[in-house]
Parts: sequence; C-alpha cells; structure tokens
Amino acid sequence: MHRINLAEKLALVATHWDPKIIAELNGQHVKLVKILGEFVWHHHEHEDELFLVVRGGFRMEYRDRTVELREGDMVVVPRGVEHRPVAERECSILLFEPASTVNTGSAGGDLTKAKLGWI
Repeated sequence: MHRINLAEKLALVATHWDPKIIAELNGQHVKLVKILGEFVWHHHEHEDELFLVVRGGFRMEYRDRTVELREGDMVVVPRGVEHRPVAERECSILLFEPASTVNTGSAGGDLTKAKLGWI
C-alpha cells in the first residue's frame, strides 16, 4: 500500500505501444501506455478494457464509428468489439483490464507484448 504518482510513472515509459503495469487488484491490471500512430485492428474475446486519457488525446476507431477522446475522457470497450486506437500526437493512457488481457487481442503480430513489465 503506497502512493502511485501517474506523472512519475509516465516519465519511466520510454516507448510507444508498450504497456507497463503500475498496480494489480482483484485479478485486474492497471497499466500506463504511451501511444503514437495507429495500432492494429483487434478485439478481445473475453475481456472488457477501460481507456482513460491522462495526457493528450486520441481516437478510438470502431468499424462503424469513431470516438474522439481528450484529457480526462475515458471509454470502455466491451469484449468482442473490434477497435483500433489512433493518436496523431503522443498520448498517455491509463488502462484497466483483466490481467490475462493481451494488448493485441485477436490480431497478434509484431506489437504483441506477451510479458509486461512493472514500473
């Protein structure tokens, strides 16, 4: 039980699309990630995901619409829904999702982070 400062933790994140775990509770991970550019289209068969914008902004693309998110905004992507985060400028996001969640979900590929580090 200790204080977690998001700005301090974000300063430790040096790469894009590389989530880092900052806390764990009830089988869930709280993660920080910096994003830039387009991610892969994917879905998660069994996991919902919460995205909270800490710094910057991005758009969450779905096959039928796009949701623009700015600092302080959040979105929950329900399991099974195909989506793709896109950031024109660097954006810092807090993720809350089951510990079993693989970042690229159904897509796999080069951006998959099979084992996440803690910061």
